[in-house]
Amino acid sequence: MRIGAIASVFAIAAPLQLLFTLFGRRDLIPPVFLRIVSWLCGLRVRVEGRPCTGTLLMLANHLSWLDILALAGAGRSAFVAKGGLAGHPFLKWLCDQNDTIYVTREKRGTIGRQVEQLRSALAHRRITVFPEGTTGDGTRLLPFKSALLAAVEATGMEVTVQPVALVYEDAEAIAWGDEPGLANIWAILARTRPIRLTIRFLDPLEGDLHHCRKQMTIAAQEAVAKALPL
Repeated sequence: MRIGAIASVFAIAAPLQLLFTLFGRRDLIPPVFLRIVSWLCGLRVRVEGRPCTGTLLMLANHLSWLDILALAGAGRSAFVAKGGLAGHPFLKWLCDQNDTIYVTREKRGTIGRQVEQLRSALAHRRITVFPEGTTGDGTRLLPFKSALLAAVEATGMEVTVQPVALVYEDAEAIAWGDEPGLANIWAILARTRPIRLTIRFLDPLEGDLHHCRKQMTIAAQEAVAKALPL
């Protein structure tokens, strides 16, 4: 039933997305579509705080593919995602509609280009980065990586960096971990109980932190860790 409902919503949203793209507003439909899909998947979201205004980079912990649906809906954000998604034509098309930036963290030589991509994208959209680089298991926060924060390090851009804590009521059961993607999707869709998530938009980083990506990373990780019931 959920798969059928999602397919029906997609059948309505896809033509609208193509139409709005023609008029230069491709950013309007994806957040609404993803919010509806999140609800159909059983996700029930409560929001504390709000995204900052202006040019905004959000740094969030990462447990599940549900994180993307929730933050797109609540924060109207685009995302930095693993480059492997670009190898799946349908998934890539979906991600492209929300202006996803693809990175291959294993290829250190491409970091400079990825930083420039992120810096350019920030001029047009709110962007969320998951600094852990992968999904956690729900019991601990993985170390944040700082490489992509070079996009806002000592630049002339006025970029607000805002930590975001994603607090799942049943985090260990929701966490993706090492489970194959299709198996995890099926497990989530087969749940009969709602998935309760609180999104906590935390205070933005201030002061001289923007001059050092490593200090930004440490401060963001500490803020998110304090907001999680670990």
